[in-house]
Amino acid sequence: MAVRALGLRPYPPVLEAMRRWVDASGADGPDEIWSLQHAPVYTQGQAGRAEHLLAPGDIPVIATDRGGQVTYHGPGQLVFYPLVQLRRRGLDVRQLVTALEQTAIGWLAELGVPAHRRSGAPGVYVGDAKIASLGLRIRKGRSYHGLAVNLAMDLEPFRRINPCGYPGLRVTQVADLLPAARVPSLATAQHELLDHLARALGYTGWYCGGDELPVGGVDERG
Repeated sequence: MAVRALGLRPYPPVLEAMRRWVDASGADGPDEIWSLQHAPVYTQGQAGRAEHLLAPGDIPVIATDRGGQVTYHGPGQLVFYPLVQLRRRGLDVRQLVTALEQTAIGWLAELGVPAHRRSGAPGVYVGDAKIASLGLRIRKGRSYHGLAVNLAMDLEPFRRINPCGYPGLRVTQVADLLPAARVPSLATAQHELLDHLARALGYTGWYCGGDELPVGGVDERG
Protein backbone atom coordinates (compact mmCIF):
# COMPACT_ATOMS: atom_id res chain seq x y z
CA MET A 1 0.00 0.00 0.00
CA ALA A 2 1.41 3.38 -1.02
CA VAL A 3 1.25 6.13 1.61
CA ARG A 4 1.43 9.86 0.98
CA ALA A 5 3.00 11.44 4.07
CA LEU A 6 1.65 14.97 3.67
CA GLY A 7 2.73 16.66 6.90
CA LEU A 8 0.66 19.60 8.19
CA ARG A 9 -1.92 20.77 5.64
CA PRO A 10 -4.93 23.09 5.50
CA TYR A 11 -8.14 21.15 5.02
CA PRO A 12 -9.72 22.58 1.81
CA PRO A 13 -6.97 21.64 -0.70
CA VAL A 14 -6.73 18.13 0.74
CA LEU A 15 -10.50 17.66 0.41
CA GLU A 16 -10.40 18.84 -3.19
CA ALA A 17 -7.43 16.60 -4.00
CA MET A 18 -9.26 13.57 -2.55
CA ARG A 19 -12.28 14.30 -4.72
CA ARG A 20 -10.11 14.63 -7.83
CA TRP A 21 -8.31 11.39 -6.96
CA VAL A 22 -11.56 9.46 -6.63
CA ASP A 23 -12.98 10.92 -9.85
CA ALA A 24 -9.83 10.02 -11.78
CA SER A 25 -9.51 6.50 -10.37
CA GLY A 26 -11.06 3.63 -12.25
CA ALA A 27 -11.84 0.23 -10.86
CA ASP A 28 -8.22 -0.80 -11.48
CA GLY A 29 -6.64 2.39 -10.12
CA PRO A 30 -4.21 2.15 -7.19
CA ASP A 31 -5.18 2.37 -3.54
CA GLU A 32 -3.42 4.89 -1.30
CA ILE A 33 -3.46 6.10 2.28
CA TRP A 34 -2.91 9.81 2.87
CA SER A 35 -1.36 10.45 6.30
CA LEU A 36 -1.26 13.99 7.67
CA GLN A 37 -2.22 16.58 10.26
CA HIS A 38 -4.54 19.49 9.58
CA ALA A 39 -4.25 23.15 10.45
CA PRO A 40 -7.04 24.07 12.93
CA VAL A 41 -10.46 23.53 11.34
CA TYR A 42 -13.97 22.41 12.13
CA THR A 43 -15.47 20.09 9.53
CA GLN A 44 -19.22 19.72 9.26
CA GLY A 45 -20.49 16.44 7.80
CA GLN A 46 -23.51 16.03 5.56
CA ALA A 47 -25.79 15.44 8.55
CA GLY A 48 -24.33 18.41 10.41
CA ARG A 49 -26.63 20.84 12.20
CA ALA A 50 -25.74 24.44 13.03
CA GLU A 51 -26.73 24.07 16.70
CA HIS A 52 -23.75 21.78 17.28
CA LEU A 53 -21.38 24.67 16.50
CA LEU A 54 -21.46 26.44 19.86
CA ALA A 55 -18.71 29.08 19.57
CA PRO A 56 -16.26 28.34 16.74
CA GLY A 57 -14.65 31.76 17.01
CA ASP A 58 -11.77 32.29 14.60
CA ILE A 59 -11.42 28.62 13.63
CA PRO A 60 -12.86 28.10 10.13
CA VAL A 61 -15.86 25.84 9.61
CA ILE A 62 -15.80 23.82 6.39
CA ALA A 63 -18.83 21.96 5.03
CA THR A 64 -17.72 18.61 3.73
CA ASP A 65 -19.22 15.55 2.06
CA ARG A 66 -18.41 12.86 4.63
CA GLY A 67 -21.02 11.35 6.89
CA GLY A 68 -21.57 12.53 10.44
CA GLN A 69 -21.76 15.79 12.30
CA VAL A 70 -19.08 18.30 13.35
CA THR A 71 -15.57 17.56 14.56
CA TYR A 72 -12.29 19.39 15.06
CA HIS A 73 -8.91 18.77 13.44
CA GLY A 74 -5.68 20.38 14.55
CA PRO A 75 -1.93 19.85 14.96
CA GLY A 76 -1.10 16.88 17.17
CA GLN A 77 -3.96 14.81 15.79
CA LEU A 78 -3.01 12.13 13.26
CA VAL A 79 -5.35 11.81 10.29
CA PHE A 80 -5.48 8.89 7.86
CA TYR A 81 -7.45 8.95 4.62
CA PRO A 82 -7.72 5.51 2.96
CA LEU A 83 -8.54 5.94 -0.73
CA VAL A 84 -9.51 2.34 -1.29
CA GLN A 85 -11.48 0.45 -3.93
CA LEU A 86 -13.76 -1.49 -1.58
CA ARG A 87 -14.83 -4.36 -3.84
CA ARG A 88 -11.22 -5.15 -4.74
CA ARG A 89 -10.33 -5.36 -1.03
CA GLY A 90 -13.41 -7.51 -0.33
CA LEU A 91 -14.83 -4.86 2.01
CA ASP A 92 -18.21 -3.30 2.54
CA VAL A 93 -18.73 -0.01 4.37
CA ARG A 94 -19.37 -1.64 7.76
CA GLN A 95 -16.20 -3.71 7.43
CA LEU A 96 -14.20 -0.59 6.53
CA VAL A 97 -15.55 1.22 9.59
CA THR A 98 -14.58 -1.76 11.74
CA ALA A 99 -11.08 -1.81 10.19
CA LEU A 100 -10.56 1.87 10.99
CA GLU A 101 -11.81 1.48 14.55
CA GLN A 102 -9.66 -1.62 15.07
CA THR A 103 -6.62 0.27 13.79
CA ALA A 104 -6.89 2.70 16.70
CA ILE A 105 -7.99 0.09 19.26
CA GLY A 106 -5.11 -2.27 18.43
CA TRP A 107 -2.52 0.50 18.50
CA LEU A 108 -3.80 1.88 21.80
CA ALA A 109 -3.70 -1.61 23.31
CA GLU A 110 0.01 -1.81 22.46
CA LEU A 111 0.48 1.40 24.44
CA GLY A 112 -1.40 -0.08 27.39
CA VAL A 113 -4.53 2.04 26.82
CA PRO A 114 -7.74 -0.05 26.76
CA ALA A 115 -10.16 1.35 24.19
CA HIS A 116 -13.47 0.23 22.77
CA ARG A 117 -16.23 0.88 20.25
CA ARG A 118 -19.62 2.24 21.25
CA SER A 119 -22.83 0.91 19.72
CA GLY A 120 -24.51 3.48 17.50
CA ALA A 121 -21.68 6.02 17.85
CA PRO A 122 -18.81 5.34 15.41
CA GLY A 123 -15.34 6.02 16.72
CA VAL A 124 -13.06 4.82 19.50
CA TYR A 125 -13.50 5.56 23.18
CA VAL A 126 -11.48 5.28 26.39
CA GLY A 127 -14.01 5.02 29.15
CA ASP A 128 -16.67 7.59 28.22
CA ALA A 129 -14.26 9.87 26.32
CA LYS A 130 -13.68 9.83 22.58
CA ILE A 131 -10.08 9.46 21.42
CA ALA A 132 -10.55 8.75 17.70
CA SER A 133 -13.25 9.80 15.26
CA LEU A 134 -14.09 8.65 11.77
CA GLY A 135 -16.19 9.72 8.83
CA LEU A 136 -16.39 8.31 5.33
CA ARG A 137 -17.74 8.93 1.87
CA ILE A 138 -17.97 6.24 -0.81
CA ARG A 139 -18.04 7.34 -4.43
CA LYS A 140 -17.54 5.19 -7.52
CA GLY A 141 -16.88 2.27 -5.17
CA ARG A 142 -13.93 4.04 -3.54
CA SER A 143 -13.64 5.41 -0.01
CA TYR A 144 -12.28 8.75 1.06
CA HIS A 145 -12.13 10.74 4.31
CA GLY A 146 -11.20 8.40 7.18
CA LEU A 147 -9.78 8.25 10.72
CA ALA A 148 -8.47 10.90 13.14
CA VAL A 149 -6.57 9.87 16.31
CA ASN A 150 -5.86 12.36 19.10
CA LEU A 151 -2.21 12.06 20.13
CA ALA A 152 -0.98 15.31 21.73
CA MET A 153 -3.02 18.35 20.74
CA ASP A 154 -4.90 21.33 22.14
CA LEU A 155 -8.31 19.90 23.06
CA GLU A 156 -9.87 23.27 23.93
CA PRO A 157 -11.53 23.70 20.49
CA PHE A 158 -13.62 20.58 21.12
CA ARG A 159 -15.32 22.50 23.94
CA ARG A 160 -16.67 24.99 21.38
CA ILE A 161 -18.76 22.30 19.65
CA ASN A 162 -20.91 19.30 20.43
CA PRO A 163 -18.36 16.75 19.18
CA CYS A 164 -19.91 14.46 16.57
CA GLY A 165 -23.29 15.92 17.52
CA TYR A 166 -23.23 14.73 21.16
CA PRO A 167 -23.68 17.53 23.74
CA GLY A 168 -21.23 17.14 26.59
CA LEU A 169 -19.19 14.39 24.96
CA ARG A 170 -15.76 14.27 26.55
CA VAL A 171 -12.70 14.09 24.29
CA THR A 172 -9.33 12.72 25.33
CA GLN A 173 -5.89 12.05 23.85
CA VAL A 174 -2.92 9.77 24.35
CA ALA A 175 -0.88 12.53 26.01
CA ASP A 176 -3.44 12.75 28.82
CA LEU A 177 -3.53 8.99 29.44
CA LEU A 178 0.16 8.07 29.68
CA PRO A 179 3.22 9.43 31.46
CA ALA A 180 5.05 11.90 29.22
CA ALA A 181 7.98 9.52 28.74
CA ARG A 182 5.67 6.89 27.26
CA VAL A 183 3.84 9.13 24.78
CA PRO A 184 5.17 8.29 21.31
CA SER A 185 6.39 11.02 19.02
CA LEU A 186 4.21 12.03 16.08
CA ALA A 187 6.53 10.22 13.68
CA THR A 188 6.52 7.01 15.72
CA ALA A 189 2.75 7.06 16.23
CA GLN A 190 2.18 7.70 12.53
CA HIS A 191 4.41 4.77 11.55
CA GLU A 192 2.79 2.39 14.05
CA LEU A 193 -0.76 3.38 13.11
CA LEU A 194 0.04 2.91 9.42
CA ASP A 195 1.26 -0.61 10.20
CA HIS A 196 -2.06 -1.38 11.87
CA LEU A 197 -4.13 0.27 9.14
CA ALA A 198 -2.37 -1.46 6.24
CA ARG A 199 -2.92 -4.84 7.89
CA ALA A 200 -6.56 -4.05 8.69
CA LEU A 201 -7.12 -3.32 4.99
CA GLY A 202 -5.57 -6.63 3.96
CA TYR A 203 -2.12 -5.39 2.90
CA THR A 204 1.14 -6.96 4.04
CA GLY A 205 2.75 -3.55 4.55
CA TRP A 206 3.15 -0.03 3.24
CA TYR A 207 5.77 2.22 1.68
CA CYS A 208 6.12 5.98 1.29
CA GLY A 209 4.76 6.91 -2.11
CA GLY A 210 5.48 10.64 -1.83
CA ASP A 211 4.95 13.73 0.29
CA GLU A 212 2.99 15.97 -2.08
CA LEU A 213 -0.67 16.30 -2.93
CA PRO A 214 -1.46 15.11 -6.46
CA VAL A 215 -1.99 18.11 -8.73
CA GLY A 216 -4.63 16.34 -10.79
CA GLY A 217 -5.72 12.72 -10.89
CA VAL A 218 -3.95 9.44 -10.39
CA ASP A 219 -1.80 9.86 -13.49
CA GLU A 220 0.16 12.70 -11.88
CA ARG A 221 1.60 10.79 -8.92
CA GLY A 222 5.18 11.11 -10.18
